[in-house]
Amino acid sequence: MAKYLVETFYTCSFKVSHYLDDINEENLNNLENKEDGKFEIIDVKLDNRKTKNLQDNKSGKIDTISQPINNQDSKNVKKNKSIDESFKKNITETIGKRFSMPDRRKGYIQKASIGDHKVYLHTGEYEDGKIGEIFIDTSKEGELVKALMNNFAIAISLGLQYGVPLDEFVNAYLDTKFEPSGKVYGNDRIMSASSILDYIFRELAISYLNREDLAHTPSIAGNSDVKEGHENEDQNQLIKLVKDITSKGFVRNDYKKKLVDLSDIRINLKGKK
Repeated sequence: MAKYLVETFYTCSFKVSHYLDDINEENLNNLENKEDGKFEIIDVKLDNRKTKNLQDNKSGKIDTISQPINNQDSKNVKKNKSIDESFKKNITETIGKRFSMPDRRKGYIQKASIGDHKVYLHTGEYEDGKIGEIFIDTSKEGELVKALMNNFAIAISLGLQYGVPLDEFVNAYLDTKFEPSGKVYGNDRIMSASSILDYIFRELAISYLNREDLAHTPSIAGNSDVKEGHENEDQNQLIKLVKDITSKGFVRNDYKKKLVDLSDIRINLKGKK
């Protein structure tokens, strides 16, 4: 008796971890066919929904195409069906699950002033550099405003930990207008903001989403030159190491400009006589 068919499209990011006793070409080529991997959902995002009117079909049925299959195809179908069931089970278990922050975490603190009001933005990151929490401290505000800002930050943090994409918050709070507003001092990428929330999510978008269109000054990393060859490979390994131990939001992805080459520096450790 259904009249409409609603199709929901999702974008899912996941990873599968395999443990091998030996690494060779045969194992690597057959890695996708191994069923002993650990399946982990990273992110599930709703893209859109489409509605189809089934009354346009006079027969009231959805046409299907069938063809004979051999034994090998039957085994592949059963295998794919098992993978699909495991995939759906993991998605169901992951949706609505909170990804708690690690006990020891990276992040940064940004101090800025909007008018005569100082704003301190604290961030916390997961191991991969993805933002998972924020704290907001303000000055010259009453206890009511401070309490509201603190609880607002908690709500945003919970949303991030439950899988809400940061860009959803950015789109919701960008260009909100209320006092204090005007010129911003203390931030090298943002010169003005229409409100504290506009400033905060503009800063987060620049630092964690690479939204250079929201910045008022050009990025320093835009003029960086990349060398080719063996030096580039060594530099990439060093940058990967820096990413693992450095706050992504603090350096704003300008890892190459933040690095200092100390290979030619010699330190004299001789003591004074």
